[in-house]
Parts: sequence; structure tokens; C-alpha cells
Amino acid sequence: MRCTYAMNLDDLLTQTCPWLLGEGEENDIVIACRIQLARNLVGYPFPIRATEQDRRLVQNSVRQAAAEIFSEKDYYFADIQTLSALDREYLLERHLISRELLLSERTHAALIDRRERFGLTVNDEDHIQIHAAESGLAPRNVWERVNELDDQLGEKLDYVFHEKYGFLASSVTNAGTGMRITALLHLPALVVTGEMDKVARSLQKKNLIIRGFYGEGTRAHGDFFQISNRITLGKSEEELLAKMTNLVPQIVAYERQARNFLINNRREIILDRCSRAAGVLRTAQTISDVEAMLHLSNIRLGIHSGLLKGFDMTTINLLLLHTQPAHLQKIRGTQLSPAEQDVVRATYIRQRIN
Repeated sequence: MRCTYAMNLDDLLTQTCPWLLGEGEENDIVIACRIQLARNLVGYPFPIRATEQDRRLVQNSVRQAAAEIFSEKDYYFADIQTLSALDREYLLERHLISRELLLSERTHAALIDRRERFGLTVNDEDHIQIHAAESGLAPRNVWERVNELDDQLGEKLDYVFHEKYGFLASSVTNAGTGMRITALLHLPALVVTGEMDKVARSLQKKNLIIRGFYGEGTRAHGDFFQISNRITLGKSEEELLAKMTNLVPQIVAYERQARNFLINNRREIILDRCSRAAGVLRTAQTISDVEAMLHLSNIRLGIHSGLLKGFDMTTINLLLLHTQPAHLQKIRGTQLSPAEQDVVRATYIRQRIN
């Protein structure tokens, strides 16, 4: 099958990622829900032990299965190792590949639905990792989409499955259902009030992982946090869904309480924080991606708290993505040094919000 992804990569710039639409329940706090399934194929070593020939055979098998399931016009299939460093970073920023694939030179691939409703990676930590995301608190909607794709691929490919342990994976934490559920949350009030550390400790005791905006190894810039289940072994899909469906609203409730406390007791401080952020973004001549994310976070807080007027939430959500280094260079159509990026970023933000 002809690979068309590289010729159409920039097409993704013309659309908003489904997980950034600002729709769905609790979308002021729950940016998105994401589900990933880990699957491995019978007859091949796990990726960590696989040879390049093994990897190519796995990739060819997945590509052939995709060709039988989908129309070629509906998806991209990318050979990751053939992409430029900028294109890889671009896919990472859209949460379409992992940081490991960003850096690896081994045989990897990514299949992406052209509307970004779902996708999968090949030869990452496992042979196949199926994923989908949706804005707001909608884990069951996302699960239906991922489960359907899993069933379709399972009819074409032979998954490694053990009657006692379930789907086998490279990591024990991914064995069983192979299911990882992630909620991307915006929790500025818990950070300001100093309650986030307490929440983080509580979540860790419940076998949940807390990460930054771009997952493992990233900091929570702009008070955005990813919360995921740590283990899947011994848990059914329904148990994992129920756990996150019950837990995330509790965190949302804590954040709302903290926001109400700030509005009622520290209104001037929070208003000043949000207003300064708006002032900086409207006038800055140079700004880093980290500083931009912090100010965009404060504007989101101001909008949803009723303290700021005149901002479009969809634009603010989109700026969280478009101000990242690779997206900024894609939009500009040229590679930029870090200093040049800071100038272009400031100009782009001013144009979009003024």
C-alpha cells in the first residue's frame, strides 16, 4: 500500500484536534479523556527484543490489516524513521506518537485517522498501541471507539492472549486488558491553594500516575496534569472505566471548591493573576512556549471563573497546541531558532487574541 502520510502531514493544521474542542462534560477542567490499548502479535518477539526484520514484518502485517479495514483516503500511515525531526515533534505535540518514537531510529509506524478520531502506533513499547481521545469527561465514548478498532484489527491479526493473564505485553503494567485510561485536567486552583500535593499523594496511593501535559517525563506546565491508571493486570475494562469515571469527578469537585474559595477569599489576587496574563499575551514581543502555556492557563481560569471577558475559549485551547515549537514552525512554514520561535510565538498570539 502506498504511504501518503508524509505528503499530507500539514493537512492536520487545518483542523482542531477533537480533544481540544472544549466540548463535553466538565470541559472547563477536563480537557480530554484518552484511552490506549496495548496489543502484541503471535509469532514475534516483543519490540524490546525484536530484530529490525521482526519489526518490519510486524509493521507490514498491521499495514495490510489497515488496508483491508479502511479506505486509504481516510487515514495516514507513516514510517516514523523516514520523517524529519520536526515532523516527529509535530506528531508528539498532537499526542499521536510517544516521546520514545520521537527519539528512536528503529522501525516504527503510526496510523492516524485523518479526522484524528483514533490512531495507533506500531513497534513502540508493544507491537500495537491503539488510542483515541475526546474532549471533556467522556471515557465511555472513547472506549467504544477504541474497542471497535481493536475488534476490527483482532479479526485480521492474531493477538498474544493467555487464558489466565489476558493480553500479554512488554510491561507487566500493561498486561491483562492492556488498557490505559488518561484524563488531561486543568487544575490551577488546586495548585494555587497548595492542595495539589495532597491530591497527588492520594492518587498515587490508588495506583494512579500523574504526569505533565505531554505524559511521561514532562512537567505540569500551566497547571495541566495527566492522570492515568498504573496497572491493568487483574482488572476488567469495566472496572478500569468505572474507577476513572468515579474518580475524575471527585478531582473536578476539589478543583471547583478551590476555585470558589479563591473567588470568595482572594478575588483581587486571582483577578490580578488572570489580568496580567491577558496583558502579557496581548502585548508581549517575545515569549517562550512554557511562559505562554502558563498565561493561557491563567486566562482559562479567568474565563471559566467569570473574571475575564472578551476571549474565545476555543481559540485559547487551540493556542495551547499552536504555540508549541513544532506547530509554530509548521504554521510559519520554516524552521526557526529558539529565539526566533519566541518572537513569532508572541506575534501569533497577539494576532489570534486581539
